Amino acid sequence: MKKLTPKGAFRKLAAIYDAMVSQYATSAEAIGLTCDGCADNCCLSFFQHHTYVEWAYMWEGLNALPPQRLEEIRDKASDYVAQAQAALSRGERPHIMCPLNLSDQKQGICGLYQHRLMICRMHGVPNVLVRPDGRRVEFPGCYRCQELTTALEADGAAVPVVDRTPLYKDLVALEMQFVGKNLRQLPKVDHTIAEMIVLGPPRFR
Repeated sequence: MKKLTPKGAFRKLAAIYDAMVSQYATSAEAIGLTCDGCADNCCLSFFQHHTYVEWAYMWEGLNALPPQRLEEIRDKASDYVAQAQAALSRGERPHIMCPLNLSDQKQGICGLYQHRLMICRMHGVPNVLVRPDGRRVEFPGCYRCQELTTALEADGAAVPVVDRTPLYKDLVALEMQFVGKNLRQLPKVDHTIAEMIVLGPPRFR
């Protein structure tokens, strides 16, 4: 399999992201889900990400920021990592604002919106993933979504569910093209956004 250049890989990743956003929008519209006035914030959720190509794409966006803004994000990321490690050591799931969020309070907006990662794009609506071993993993959506889908089901309406499986397959294939033959020898990616920022751009040697 021919190894892709970063530019080529990022172009393909953007296309996968566009498909994700389109499916999310269709599902959210059918459910009546919006983030307006939400008392929660998904940027407080503890997510771990698993591909080198997304990690590198995020850093493409970070490197385009003004130096002072990037330094602020690095500082927030370091604080996040320390707080998350402390919470995990206590047996707690971290509930900390993502260092890319432009507000420490309330909703805020993503400071790297065009380069946000897959989980950030798909969180909220009901979705399903069929793993390579055949196991079906279902995600009911955020708390607001679950309230809406419960009402839909009570009225006898079908709940639209996004099948993430084809999108994941495309992402895995792109990961292999991006990293190349050394993928199996590299450490598995299992990092929060904050850890990806603290560690810097991914290395492949």
